[in-house]
Amino acid sequence: MRAIILAAGEGKRLRPYTSNKPKCMVEIEGKSLIDRQINVLNKNGIDDIIIIGGYKSEMLKGKGNKLLVNPRYHETNMVWTLFCAEDYLNEEVVVSYGDIVYSADILSSLISSKNDISVTIDMNWEDYWRERNENPIDDAETLRISKDGSIEEIGQKPNSLAEIQGQYMGLLKFSPEGLRLLRDSFSNYKKNGLIMDKTCENAFMTDLLMQLIVDKIKIQSVKVFSPWIEVDTVDDLHASYTTKRIRMIENNM
Repeated sequence: MRAIILAAGEGKRLRPYTSNKPKCMVEIEGKSLIDRQINVLNKNGIDDIIIIGGYKSEMLKGKGNKLLVNPRYHETNMVWTLFCAEDYLNEEVVVSYGDIVYSADILSSLISSKNDISVTIDMNWEDYWRERNENPIDDAETLRISKDGSIEEIGQKPNSLAEIQGQYMGLLKFSPEGLRLLRDSFSNYKKNGLIMDKTCENAFMTDLLMQLIVDKIKIQSVKVFSPWIEVDTVDDLHASYTTKRIRMIENNM
């Protein structure tokens, strides 16, 4: 199994800590986000790791097995960054954002999924979001899950907590067949239209997932309850809840 880490972003909301390095190389307790993530992947037997950099990508040399670069990182989003690795989207792969750290339990649950497209969903999201935001729906997105566990809606702006059954983390897995569906769909979107009213360059990953759902492609949730972190702002970086969760993740290794 292969892993692809999307690490092209500038991390503007983390400045000055990202003034001279990529967002994924910001450190918590002396260890970078990407090193922590690679460690969890390695512990789960994933050694084939591709990093897709952009902003100050030269600093990512030596991380993982291969470094690819999105030269348009400053004007594109996650979907475009992922498809910078299109030549490597041909075998079972875990795809992860570069600014998260997750427990071994979470990764193990994702790896165990037998579905073609699997997405980890934090079912305990509300406590974490309340620590990060005065109003948890300010930075949350809609997510509705059907009785069979497939995702019916994702990535929209919620009007209430009732529209949020869990929260997207930025951690996914594709089987070879899931990758075929992904490649074919993306090719069609580039030729013929948009991804949820956005261009392919500007689409977020949740836009892509929602468009696949609209196009009747099954996206399966992997419900998780273990701790994880996202470091998106200076407040996230310095927060006591981040340190607490990192230590819990370390204890889960």
